[in-house]
Amino acid sequence: MSSSNGHNKTPAAPSWLDAGAGWAAPTAGHDGAQVPATEPPAAQESASANWPSSSPSRPVPAPEPFLAESPLTTVEPGGPAAPSSSAPSPSGPAPVAPPPAPGHRGPVASEDPQAFRPAWDEQTGVLSGVVRERRARPQQGWRHVAYQLTGGRWNPGLSEAEARLRDQLQKIRTPLPGPHSVVVGSIKGGIGKTTVSALLGLALAEYRGDRVIAMDANPDAGTLGDRLVGETLAAKTTVRDLLYALDEIRAHTDLAGYTHLAGRLQVLTSEQEPELSETFSAGDYEAALRLLARYYNAIITDSGTGIVHSAMQGSLRHADSLVIVGAPTNDGASRAARTFRWLAANGYRHLTEDAVVVLSYDRHSPDIDDRVIRDFFAERCRAVIVLPPDPHLQAGGIIDFDALTPAARDAALELAATVAEGFQGRRTHGLASHGFRTPPTDPGGPR
Repeated sequence: MSSSNGHNKTPAAPSWLDAGAGWAAPTAGHDGAQVPATEPPAAQESASANWPSSSPSRPVPAPEPFLAESPLTTVEPGGPAAPSSSAPSPSGPAPVAPPPAPGHRGPVASEDPQAFRPAWDEQTGVLSGVVRERRARPQQGWRHVAYQLTGGRWNPGLSEAEARLRDQLQKIRTPLPGPHSVVVGSIKGGIGKTTVSALLGLALAEYRGDRVIAMDANPDAGTLGDRLVGETLAAKTTVRDLLYALDEIRAHTDLAGYTHLAGRLQVLTSEQEPELSETFSAGDYEAALRLLARYYNAIITDSGTGIVHSAMQGSLRHADSLVIVGAPTNDGASRAARTFRWLAANGYRHLTEDAVVVLSYDRHSPDIDDRVIRDFFAERCRAVIVLPPDPHLQAGGIIDFDALTPAARDAALELAATVAEGFQGRRTHGLASHGFRTPPTDPGGPR
């Protein structure tokens, strides 16, 4: 590995590659002259072609036994052979490297003299290239089987799919400097917003080591709890119960009595009684968010339909990341575009420019050119994720991450990885700027 500042130069050829230091087994040539036995056939033909055409053709005897003490000789046309004390001329035979001496443990002629050379950077004082790169151990498919059967002696490396998965998990585990609020929203209802919120929460909670919670802030009896823990359990304790007990919560164990567990994801469900859910306002949302920010690192908010109701306004004011859900249909795409336009015109342009758009393909038509839709959003946001149709998700029951098709699972992980990339260096006007506390380290709490 060479340094970019030009301090590393190509080293001189080692002495054992010197053209004049070689030995070769001699063979009988024309007029009894000796030529190297290891001379390539092409070089022998070229040497023979230099003889006058009037010279009689003579058979070439078989090579004599190797004589270590015989010097390398050259053939002068029309003259006797003489030992060569200097490098051959360009038209003469190619130099031959000597065979390694008995017991020789140094490099051989076939090795690249530039291979595995550490690079020293004078400016940074860093020595790189010291450790040889090794292929990662495969964990899936025939590559894993081959690795196991050979005891690790043959490592075919990672497949493209496994390398992609490893990259996604590495991004999902991006460290968080403080509590981070992710808001999932859309003007249009029934487009898959709650499904996207659930998938994002499950993926982040499963593969991160810190605390992740998903909160249903839909004032119209949201269904996030139904999709994650079931309707019966979701209705036992809700965000309304938590708001009534804010003054009684002193530790994470107190808060755990008002949340539900879906895998490693904590869930705070919405009120299911219409007359109570309508009263969920921006003040209620901010009170709940302020409490959650004390004990959780990533907070995912499943907002209601539309963006002008009170709770949605509260969630946007404290959002660090925004996920907008659309569909590859005329109405689904146009409503997502209207969401962009409204946010940009009402002081949230910083959220739209860094937003992630998810296109849910539960509804799609061959009459729609979805490339136009993807290109439209790709020019206005950070990333566009396609969520393919999935029978398990379309059923509307409790989401089991392991029951997803490989394509849907990959899309969920890609969404989580893309959102997690915004955990560092993309802080907006969210929790940190409003004085929300960093979650304390609690080794005894759930992870």
